[in-house]
Amino acid sequence: MQLLSRFALGTREAPNRVMFGPHVTNLGSDERTLTDRHVAYYERRAAGGCGVIVVEGASVHESDWPYERAPLAERCRDGWVAVTAACRPHGSLVIASLDHSGGQGSSAYSQAPLWAPSRVPEVNSREVPKWMEASDITAVVDGFATAAAIAADADLDGVEINAGQHSLVRQFLSGLTNQRDDEWGRDKLLFATQVIKATRSALGADRVLGLRLSCDELAPWAGITPEMAPEIAAALVNIGLDYVVVTRGAIFSAEKTRPDFHEPTGFNIDVCRAVANAVSVPVILQGSIVEPGQAEWALGGYDETAICAGVEMTRAQIADPDLVRKISNDEPNRIRPCTRCNQTCQVRDARNPIVTCIGEPTSGRETEDPDWYVRASRPQEVIVVGGGPAGLETARVAQLRGHQVTLVERSDQLGGLARVAGPNGALIEWYKREHARLGTDIRLGTDQWELGDNTVLLQCTGSRPGPRNYTIDHGSETIPVLDIADIRYGTATVPDTGTIAVFDPIGGPIGVAIAEDLSQRAVLITQDNIAGNELARTGDLAPANTRLAQARVAVERRSLLRTVGSTGVVVEDRYTGKQRLVRCVALIDCGFRLPTDPFPDVDRQIGDALAPRTLHEAILEGRRAALAI
Repeated sequence: MQLLSRFALGTREAPNRVMFGPHVTNLGSDERTLTDRHVAYYERRAAGGCGVIVVEGASVHESDWPYERAPLAERCRDGWVAVTAACRPHGSLVIASLDHSGGQGSSAYSQAPLWAPSRVPEVNSREVPKWMEASDITAVVDGFATAAAIAADADLDGVEINAGQHSLVRQFLSGLTNQRDDEWGRDKLLFATQVIKATRSALGADRVLGLRLSCDELAPWAGITPEMAPEIAAALVNIGLDYVVVTRGAIFSAEKTRPDFHEPTGFNIDVCRAVANAVSVPVILQGSIVEPGQAEWALGGYDETAICAGVEMTRAQIADPDLVRKISNDEPNRIRPCTRCNQTCQVRDARNPIVTCIGEPTSGRETEDPDWYVRASRPQEVIVVGGGPAGLETARVAQLRGHQVTLVERSDQLGGLARVAGPNGALIEWYKREHARLGTDIRLGTDQWELGDNTVLLQCTGSRPGPRNYTIDHGSETIPVLDIADIRYGTATVPDTGTIAVFDPIGGPIGVAIAEDLSQRAVLITQDNIAGNELARTGDLAPANTRLAQARVAVERRSLLRTVGSTGVVVEDRYTGKQRLVRCVALIDCGFRLPTDPFPDVDRQIGDALAPRTLHEAILEGRRAALAI
């Protein structure tokens, strides 16, 4: 396979063409240093076979403090030494990402102005940055050089300059953010040129220098376009680069750099091909590449013309650190899939969560999680009731630990709601393959089981509809009230014609998704000022509202559902108390849910059967329950 072939980057050679790209992890310390958590996180991917590991971006100057635990390059030497020492024995190249967020940063931690080429407000905070003086520019250029020297002293294989998302270098390159009339504005490549020259000089000729370049800012009125990108890349490569990573996105499209499942994979393929044809160094494809087959195709592994020389598969290796090893062992079907949900791996927000994965909760927790698969000292008979994600993970880990497991599911299919709603169907199919491989005793279409004297009974039966905080007018022939779970399971159907009200008190993906499906027939009722309020955590808030508008979904904002009647539903403005009738032929309730009632002899309830939450908690608690047996 081309994916597994050796890969020359400048003076170094990687064992394969798979990159683990730089991303926010929040594994750093309060002192802005790399930590043991970082070391374990990257070593785990190196042990899994990854060819090139690019460490989380480090700010090259103290003026940049984009998130609370953002590493500062001048404090990263010891951490870089430790990461390199941990990863290099596995054969991986280790590269430091050097960064400055410029006007896309945050002043919350530094309590100082943001630095940027021009006074263009930051999109989210609306903060107007400081126009960089000549001394500021010199300080940042020198900061890149100093950071590169520290990386070389730490014996890293090289550094990668960020000119992609959240990048001051890109902001100087772009007409969106560089509106200067001095030499730094007339020649928009000047800042990047000076940064590359200074970095190369400090790094030395024997180490790798890469560039992460946004080749499509998705703002053709002023930004970098795919037509401009090859010329920009070629000019910068000639200064002394060893590789280029092709990305997209800018200030108005931060969510487009690493979008969720609503966008197709491989969205940078065309511009990557154009850039690769224009430069003489390896070009690496980024853009939601999570399938080994697509990665191999992009590398020309199926008798096709290669689009790129390497492939970044970051989220795929958060989901399965052993991705490369499983490919090498001819076990691609065993790779735990990345479903591109962005629910727990996108952590650049004010909550400061730690990076992890819904399907692999140990990602980011390598230093604290136990060995989930240690063999049980006293194997037992275990009955797991419920074949959703919690039950599937509980049974999988218990089986791997040597217990005799029976999985009971009352429906005729495994997967629960995750099988029929959301992006995680591929994860359910992976569970099915794993249980077939392990030989788990799975009994479908039954809610009966027999308990022995020492049988462990684990309940993973999911959730049920919660209480309704609205009145149904039973004095008239009311419109049908349908539960979203029944709609997705296919046990209830919406009327063929007429307007459908979708009640979404949560503001998550469930209500938004069904409203999208219904298109112009839907009226989405939300208590928030914007539909899908909680989607900000995954980066899908703005895209979701765009999709709703394109689908012509009507949205009743700031509205509380009060009554269901014969001609529709009555909603109340949560601020004014004014009520009005929304005419519709049915209501779909996407509200809060409750756990199912506990069994009399149950030893432990897991996932939604304990408290309805997300897939991540269900899978994590399944592991914990299996380890506790």
